[in-house]
Amino acid sequence: MFKTIIAYRLDPSSGSAFASVQQLEEALELSQFVPCTPTQGESFGWIEPRGEANGPLVERVGGQIVLRMKAEHRVVPGAAVTQELNLHLDKIEKETGRRLKGKAKKDLKDEVQHSLLVRAFSKFSVTTVWIDPATNLLVAGVGSIRKGDAVINALAVALERVGQPVFKARPVSTRESPASVMAHWLREQEAPSGFTIDRECELKDNEGNAAVRYSAHSLDIMEIGEHIKDGKAPTKLAMSWGDKVSFMLTDDLVIKKIKMLDVALENKGSATEPANAGADGFEADIAIVTGVLATMLPELFEALGGESDADSSEGSDAGTADGEPEVAAVANREAATA
Repeated sequence: MFKTIIAYRLDPSSGSAFASVQQLEEALELSQFVPCTPTQGESFGWIEPRGEANGPLVERVGGQIVLRMKAEHRVVPGAAVTQELNLHLDKIEKETGRRLKGKAKKDLKDEVQHSLLVRAFSKFSVTTVWIDPATNLLVAGVGSIRKGDAVINALAVALERVGQPVFKARPVSTRESPASVMAHWLREQEAPSGFTIDRECELKDNEGNAAVRYSAHSLDIMEIGEHIKDGKAPTKLAMSWGDKVSFMLTDDLVIKKIKMLDVALENKGSATEPANAGADGFEADIAIVTGVLATMLPELFEALGGESDADSSEGSDAGTADGEPEVAAVANREAATA
């Protein structure tokens, strides 16, 4: 279900947006994924979480809500645009005796880019979103805040189309920086209660130029403490929570390489068992993953000093990402108001 996640805390006033599965379904139906047209650079929208055509766009398992967003990007390499543009400019200059500049050149470049889009290959990506309405937690299967904010923006725009007010969410942040806490764990060679330190980490200096990486290597060695004394800070640290899940904690609180362990999977059987691919397998996956992460994440945040009391106004509003409009979100907003 998830390999990489970023956790968001929904504003308490936003919980009502997920009270009605039917209303949420109606909102997502108006923003379903539609493939790019021949001259369209990108498209995104919501798809069936189970992957079944014409199935529901909202899955609710044990009170947990699961959504899935699909994106298509058709990108023309800049070098190809430049090459084709120069051919057109040379031809026009030969015919007219002058070389296009300024706005005329820009307009021609746009035309060239659109003409090349017809021949461009598409790249697709799918993002899973898990919402726990009871705790106002939203988890996006992304590896960067920018991508996570784009997903939240898309969800907010979809909800606006059925009359829901704009909701706010902010990436979970902790009172202590993950880098400083990870450094303490490594120096003391002691993980927080309930967690273990595994056999992989990365340390970098302040400039990010010098890096030391350990892989499949014991980390309870004095050498790591010396690196930390010399000014290198942990940017990645492999950990496990009990016998249920292993993961990689990063200094920006992105959680990567998530893997459910045998204890978490014991009631389901082998994760590679063909029988688990069906409907029961889907619901079992949701129940197991959300059940484990719903308990593990709060304990991890507590081990990092607890969640900070950042003003929710600093969070993500519809149409913004890190304070700047997200291209895809703006496109959806325009569609919503058309």
